Amino acid sequence: MGVERLIVGISGASGAILGIRLLEVLHRTGVETHLIISPAARRTIPAETGWSVADVERLADVVHPVGDLGASIASGSFQTDGMAIVPCSVRTISAVAYGLTDDLISRAADVCLKEGRPVVAVFREAPLHLGHLRALTQFAECGGIVFPPVPAFYAGPVTLDDVVNQLVGRILDRLGVPNTLVRRWTGLGRGQAKEGGAGA
Repeated sequence: MGVERLIVGISGASGAILGIRLLEVLHRTGVETHLIISPAARRTIPAETGWSVADVERLADVVHPVGDLGASIASGSFQTDGMAIVPCSVRTISAVAYGLTDDLISRAADVCLKEGRPVVAVFREAPLHLGHLRALTQFAECGGIVFPPVPAFYAGPVTLDDVVNQLVGRILDRLGVPNTLVRRWTGLGRGQAKEGGAGA
């Protein structure tokens, strides 16, 4: 049985387009999505992209207010196949790493971790100081997946859209969602696989 239901959190870190593209692809593939957008992300989305928050919300099957700690996804008895926080801010990764679950993004992530479900945090910050590294280590030790949005130059990206698609495809890979966004490595001297593009 494949992936059927995922939680997507969009925090206020730069890189909102990554979360939006993830939602677009999941929408096309029929995976049920539960979306949470932080207050900071509600400012970042229109500032960085051509999207309105309302249009982003329409990509999801269910939208949960960030303050609703009584939402379905706040309980481990509500079954999901995991969660992606895309992008993930320093505040959010720290809250999840140390169990400070005072909003629904951190609570939903904490629930997934305690239930043994994958949580992919696309941590968007650079350079990193020791406090960042300690929070990331703590998150990883709790079972989280640290996924910095590092471009795959071997894929030969030409446009920013190429970079976004490759990154989103790799996030989907880590969550177990089949996709054709990724240009797969075939080895030096063998050419690049023709796989990869805007579809799912």
